[in-house]
Amino acid sequence: MANFCPGDEVHAAYHSVCVRGMGVTAALPPETFAVSPELRTGGLLGVPQKALDGINLLMAIGSALAILLAGIVLTWEVAGRYFLGTPSDWQDELSVFLLIGATFASAAWTQARRGHVSIEALAHVLPPGIDRLRRFLADLISLLFCVFFAWKAWALLSEAWEEGQTTTSAWGPPLWIPYACMTFGMALLSLQLLVQTLQFGRRA
Repeated sequence: MANFCPGDEVHAAYHSVCVRGMGVTAALPPETFAVSPELRTGGLLGVPQKALDGINLLMAIGSALAILLAGIVLTWEVAGRYFLGTPSDWQDELSVFLLIGATFASAAWTQARRGHVSIEALAHVLPPGIDRLRRFLADLISLLFCVFFAWKAWALLSEAWEEGQTTTSAWGPPLWIPYACMTFGMALLSLQLLVQTLQFGRRA
């Protein structure tokens, strides 16, 4: 089993977090959890970024707790169904709601660290100036998409709230809850992308 945690030479270069799982133990570099360098600026744009940093941190902590709670709920469902003989139908929907909330609430925190899935093949072949333009355009297009997504999510939220929509299960939780998570998460992600795009454009 690979081991790169405290005591190894590799870990000395990172001074970071150990992650264990799937038979592998590895040390992650500090930049894995650090805010993207282009966001570490002062001035006028530094003010909203600092506010976003605080909100994003709270959302990241809440998302981690939601994922933990979803795991506990699903574990209880398996135990109740197969060992206690008490099946129920609320665990699946609750877990889905928690995971939706965790996914969208943590999106801006992930974007601030450029942690979303991206293809960096062109970054190694394009000249630095062209690559900066490519990244700026990618951020701008992502911003437009997220604003559109937030707007459509808000429309779904308003409709679900006004019509009192619920799921079709016997438990029947209101649908405005996941739509609210989607709307807030995408709005926060749009703000993060806006600040990031403006700062990146100023540096370009």
